[in-house]
Amino acid sequence: MNPSIEPRRKSGGGYLFLPKNWARGSFLKWLRRTHGWIGLWGASLGLLFGFSGILLNHHEVMKIPAAKVEKTEAQLALPEPLPGDPQALAAWLGEKFRLGAGHAKILREPARTVLWNGVSVEQPPRWQITLRTPRDSVQAEYWPGNRFVTVKRGTGNMFALLTNLHKGVGLGVAWVLLADTLAGGLIVLSLTGILLWTRLHGGRLAAAGVGLGSLGLAFGLAWQALGG
Repeated sequence: MNPSIEPRRKSGGGYLFLPKNWARGSFLKWLRRTHGWIGLWGASLGLLFGFSGILLNHHEVMKIPAAKVEKTEAQLALPEPLPGDPQALAAWLGEKFRLGAGHAKILREPARTVLWNGVSVEQPPRWQITLRTPRDSVQAEYWPGNRFVTVKRGTGNMFALLTNLHKGVGLGVAWVLLADTLAGGLIVLSLTGILLWTRLHGGRLAAAGVGLGSLGLAFGLAWQALGG
């Protein structure tokens, strides 16, 4: 074995680029396993994000009949007693359309004076409620005191579902964190891949450090130029 390609041993044992109680071969074996398992997880999520990403990137240029949403509008009679606040109305809508109201977006406008044909008119309060899942959406407009609510409903096809999954539309924090594991996995795969390529040799480690430093500097300059 050529000693020039091995990390230089320290007098107290171990290697120059590793903790004293780590052997180079064992550490590289652990890196390979970590790289492999994280790669398997990344590949599983990557199939979903990759397929939906292709649809997003090319559906206009290649005229792919991708996301379509069927829209309907109706006025629904409200049950007695009438909802006393937007949260109660959101809960009723979520139960009726089986969408859940945990992530409902609520806009509550107070009563105000507006001009109508040059005449000042007192406009009553208005509630706007939006419920979404990756496939379905409900937008409701309600004037407190009315016995009906105006509802606009949209139902997407499978391509719309994949697109919304890709963008995290209508999903909660759990999905965002799940998607973050893919991004984090890519970072770990990149770092472990670089370490496996260097095989912890001094020259290759230095080259990888220079490359990563240059990439970080270029990103920083681009961010600054864009006013980030």
